[in-house]
Amino acid sequence: MTLTSIQDADGSAVEAIVDSKQMLDDEPPRRRSFLASVGRDFRLRWELWVLVLPAFVATAIFAYVPMYGIQLAFREFDFEKGLTGGDWVGLTYFVQFFNSPLFWDLIRNTFAISASVMVFGFFAPIVLALLINQIVGTRIRRFVQTVTYLPHFISVVVIVGMLAIFLSPTTGMITRVAEFFGADNPNFLGSTSAFVPVYVISEIWQHCGWSSIIYLAALSNVDPQLYEAAQVDGANRVQVIRHVDLPALAPTMAVLFILSMGTVLSTGFEKIYLMQNTLNLPVSEVIATYAYKIGILNGQFSYATAIGLFNTLINFAFLIAANWIAKRYANTSLW
Repeated sequence: MTLTSIQDADGSAVEAIVDSKQMLDDEPPRRRSFLASVGRDFRLRWELWVLVLPAFVATAIFAYVPMYGIQLAFREFDFEKGLTGGDWVGLTYFVQFFNSPLFWDLIRNTFAISASVMVFGFFAPIVLALLINQIVGTRIRRFVQTVTYLPHFISVVVIVGMLAIFLSPTTGMITRVAEFFGADNPNFLGSTSAFVPVYVISEIWQHCGWSSIIYLAALSNVDPQLYEAAQVDGANRVQVIRHVDLPALAPTMAVLFILSMGTVLSTGFEKIYLMQNTLNLPVSEVIATYAYKIGILNGQFSYATAIGLFNTLINFAFLIAANWIAKRYANTSLW
């Protein structure tokens, strides 16, 4: 507490006791360093920091510590010398990958599968969430949600096994249906033209329901008065979706789109590898499967690390670009 002199309405000087803490709070905030801000926040909210500590530790161990091995992409791996003992070769393995005759085929296949999944797999959950949101009956809505969620919990191995059974050239149920409508001896898993559609459709079927949860959560926060106002104005269901639901989903859509751009070249390795065969290999060989074969099966660890690092850098560049575009034109971004 401090004693200070002020003037009242008639100009006479009076003394008042002013809280020094309040005076400090009224001053413009001083710029604190990052560590000082973190320390102050930790003192105020230490319970929350302790709560997220296991997540920080797990992320550090499984995401940041392995980055130590990135230097293997610039060294000649030697089993006796370990990760850091090999000879420094610089960008040799990157140049080798760029000059590989498979480079452009891998880029084309990876982009074709990733772009197809990203486009169709991005909009399918939105459409499903909008349709579920239009269901009035609670029981019917829960039933539809359960049916669409369940495939997400099926393992990739089982999914590929189901595809092999349903799409078998001799006994597959879907193959028989295709033959009934005029297809001539269809072999979906062995066809270069059918591999990408089969992969994309199975991905949407498996993950569409689960991905729609976040959109349903966003729709549940829409003010009911907006729907009532739309009904009063005579809007039909399509107009309600266009003018009420879609604007409510726009921020969520922007954030999820940015996150999806960060994995544009990281197609599902397990599923593609399990679906590969000698017939569809020209369109199913992607960067992830090629790096696995080069590094694990052939033992070229430095070369495989360079390929993986190149893949990661491209994904990071797409993530930065998508975040910048969304921030500039949609006023929504991750940072």
